[in-house]
Amino acid sequence: MEPVSTARDCPFDYAEALEFDPVLRQLQNEEPVARIVLPHGEGEAWLVTGYDDVRTVTTDRRFSRNAIIGTDFPRMTPEPIVQDEAINVMDPPASSRLRSLISKGFAPRHMERMRARTQHVVDELLDRMEEHGSPADLFEHLAAPLPLTTICEVLDIPEADRAQLRAHARTMMDLTIDNKENAVRAKADLRAYFTTLTADRRANPGDDLISALATARDGDELLNDKELAVMAMVLLITGQDTTTYEIGNLAYTLLTRPKELAMLRAQPAMLPQAIEEMLRFIPFRKGVGIPRIALEDVELSGVKIRAGDVVHVSYLTANRDGRKFDRPDELDLERTGPSHMTFGWGGHHCLGAPLAATELEVALGTLLERFPDLQLAKPAEEVRWNKTSIWRYPLALPVTW
Repeated sequence: MEPVSTARDCPFDYAEALEFDPVLRQLQNEEPVARIVLPHGEGEAWLVTGYDDVRTVTTDRRFSRNAIIGTDFPRMTPEPIVQDEAINVMDPPASSRLRSLISKGFAPRHMERMRARTQHVVDELLDRMEEHGSPADLFEHLAAPLPLTTICEVLDIPEADRAQLRAHARTMMDLTIDNKENAVRAKADLRAYFTTLTADRRANPGDDLISALATARDGDELLNDKELAVMAMVLLITGQDTTTYEIGNLAYTLLTRPKELAMLRAQPAMLPQAIEEMLRFIPFRKGVGIPRIALEDVELSGVKIRAGDVVHVSYLTANRDGRKFDRPDELDLERTGPSHMTFGWGGHHCLGAPLAATELEVALGTLLERFPDLQLAKPAEEVRWNKTSIWRYPLALPVTW
């Protein structure tokens, strides 16, 4: 007789503003290494919630992202968002070579240009918001257009193509089951687009990020054509929506916390540190992302994970681990201490983190400077939140000034 499974069913569908998911909290407190069942994919998985255990899973070579390729792994979305050849399912040393090449595209000289472009875009968007007049929707005027415009500027994607590319990326993030065919089609269309675009940049490089990636060398190493196309596509998908949502989340967090907002207005130089703390504190996605597979038996917090088991980690709970962070559930803009895991950890730490951090700093810094009397135009409890995506964010953020 088969033993009865003790795995917990985890829809991870909690979406109350930016409150912490009670299921995640319960697992973190009661079962730091737990068996779970997710809405899509075959079989069960482990969920690892503690900061140190998450760090182990994300850095230890005994856990492989690459091993999930070709499997119907337990996940949140009907169609896997991940690309089979993408860097986010590679293991070292293959991923190390790619990461080294790609990080050259985010070198300080490139970042200076990206910061200048970001500032230019932010200034234009806030000019338009000012012309529109108070009240205005901060999500529509700043959060939604800024990251897409910036990543398209940085990748030098023609204006006429941008709306369609954004629509494809959105389609791939949707959690609803009847969306599966659309997601498969959107993924194929994006790949075809970037295959053509990257081939053109390789032949005629400019001063954009795709050209920088196409010509980046590590000794004799170059990105091959397929790697380049997939990387450009990953940058577009991950480089716009997540930053859009975080601009909305950070602005909401500050506008609903007068003390913290006043502190930042009085000391603008605190902003980078304050953003790091808000990134730690805000649960900006639901559940889990791309898992790993144990290549051999490994023990974590006294629990034996067997070779072949699927292992998910929660960066959200790691960010709230009381063994690492004093008063983990409090937002403390003056906090210093361990790094947050919102951009991931280890060999899959987000390569675009420098660009995301730049956009958040420029957007929030310029917003606070230009609109000293900015406040929410309606009570916080009336702000509407996304319920259908893997991401948590306000659908609109009406403000007055």
